[in-house]
Amino acid sequence: MVEQQNQEPEIPNLTRTQVLVAMGVTAILLWIVARVWLTYGNFYLLRWYWSPTDVFLGLGLGLIIIALSGLAYRFYPAYRKSADYYLDIVLKPLALPDLIWLGLLPALSEELLFRGVMLPALGLDNVAVIVSSLAFGILHLSGPQQWPYVFWATIIGLMLGFSALLTGNLLVPIVAHMITNWMSGFFWKFSQMKSA
Repeated sequence: MVEQQNQEPEIPNLTRTQVLVAMGVTAILLWIVARVWLTYGNFYLLRWYWSPTDVFLGLGLGLIIIALSGLAYRFYPAYRKSADYYLDIVLKPLALPDLIWLGLLPALSEELLFRGVMLPALGLDNVAVIVSSLAFGILHLSGPQQWPYVFWATIIGLMLGFSALLTGNLLVPIVAHMITNWMSGFFWKFSQMKSA
């Protein structure tokens, strides 16, 4: 009789180019889905306009997400394990300047689709925020053992969705998403450099 062991999933060794191309292709695909949905749907894109107040709201929300992520990482071992696996795949091959793309591409494409298009398409209400957040969380599923990371991404999706719903400005979740990706990316990269 063969004993089954609870093995750790093997982390794929992606190259820097593969990660950057995957980010670019994913951003383009999300933009295409958003564009097609807008073209054939009977709704409008959530407004996106410049507002210094909303930029500061986005910055503040991004900092809150970073703080909460840090707490979850520290006190929730399943999330820490899941996040490390995901970040090993995505961040490890990247150079520090590449983190600019890590902030820009997902923030623009994911916020366009999940908050800019999906929220108005589903009714711009609490149910729309919940459904779009679940879809956002599932987008971050990179393997069968990644559910703690998906759960956390769904919570972040709720925060981003409610920020868009309450302000009516897509700029708020875009800024928050960029700040979250940039800062968490830099923190993770520096922690890996220290432990190496």
